[in-house]
Amino acid sequence: MSAPRRIALIHALRHSPPPIEAAFARLWPGQVLMSLLDDSLSADLAREGKLTPRMTERFLTLARYAAGTGADAILFTCSAFGPPIEACAADLAPMPVLKPNEAMIEEAVTRGTRIGLLVTFPGTIPSMTPEFPPGVTVVPKVAEGALAALDAGDVATHDRLAAEAAKDLADCDAIALGQFSLARAKPLVEAATGKPVLTTPDSAVLKLKGLLGG
Repeated sequence: MSAPRRIALIHALRHSPPPIEAAFARLWPGQVLMSLLDDSLSADLAREGKLTPRMTERFLTLARYAAGTGADAILFTCSAFGPPIEACAADLAPMPVLKPNEAMIEEAVTRGTRIGLLVTFPGTIPSMTPEFPPGVTVVPKVAEGALAALDAGDVATHDRLAAEAAKDLADCDAIALGQFSLARAKPLVEAATGKPVLTTPDSAVLKLKGLLGG
């Protein structure tokens, strides 16, 4: 058995740690997980309406700190910040630095050419959609009100709203859940659509396990 790996998890939403920690416990137990959270990043993006150079600098600061603790890899868990994460990956190469969604996208495109993208944070759509390869049609859908319900601690309403929104994606080959916090709604989304449903935490953990020889 290989020695445990130190994985840094960097979050921009306070709902992200539990689903990724659960995925590690299920799919690759025994690793050393370290979490960094700056939930003002998602609030600032929502307020400003676009990514800014200052946000990229903040991401670089977080990533460099994580690397300095001896991390073997870094996984970001907020899907709305693709370009800043790419800057971190370039800065810290060859350390594995993963976007939250890249492993899920790799898996999703094996399921077909029309992929539904269900999100609760609208800023995810302009950041994540270009990450799909040419030839894939991405059908985005925001589960309106779901994130507010989750913020209020009403997980049942969050899951119900996600499943209701997903019905508009039932003509897709598969459905990708764009937030780590949406992973909990996977069973209801599957039941509502009858389609394969992919989650960011599971795909990310399995990719890291493969990269690091777990």
